[in-house]
Amino acid sequence: MTQTLPLRLHHHAWVTDDQEANRVFYEDVLGLPLVATWTESDVLFGAERVYSHCFYGLGDGSVLAFFQFANQADREEFNTAINFTPWRHIAFKVDQETQDGMRRRIAAAGYSEEDAYVIDHGWCVSLYITDPNGLMLEFTIDHPDIEKIEAERRTTAHADLARWLGGDHTSNNPWR
Repeated sequence: MTQTLPLRLHHHAWVTDDQEANRVFYEDVLGLPLVATWTESDVLFGAERVYSHCFYGLGDGSVLAFFQFANQADREEFNTAINFTPWRHIAFKVDQETQDGMRRRIAAAGYSEEDAYVIDHGWCVSLYITDPNGLMLEFTIDHPDIEKIEAERRTTAHADLARWLGGDHTSNNPWR
């Protein structure tokens, strides 16, 4: 039997307390267009919930989605506040022109180098920034030889994991 995979990310949802501040960040600063706003009322989890659901488009048709609840009690119940860590983030593939445009708009919006920074991972170069909701975003440009790099990592993925879990923590990233 052939295993099928999901076709693409449909959306990633998050909760915001300020749809307009969120819109400014995603649309005006990052350049992701607001492609839909749904305003709804549903009985969910034992109560009527009134909310807006905004979607910001990506090039493949997937979106980032954000809920804002009208009722403060709902905002508190469904708040996504968690301990911040840069290890929990969403990463997006971009080209150089897109990343450069984001960097210009981020700087023009007054973000400092501490707020938006770039790391060269060797196999990709990533721009990191945290949105107004505490969600870390990564915008990644792949290495020109990414197909060769990914093919190599694919063939050694299980062995690399077993080696690392066995205590050998040496790097397998010669591109850095």
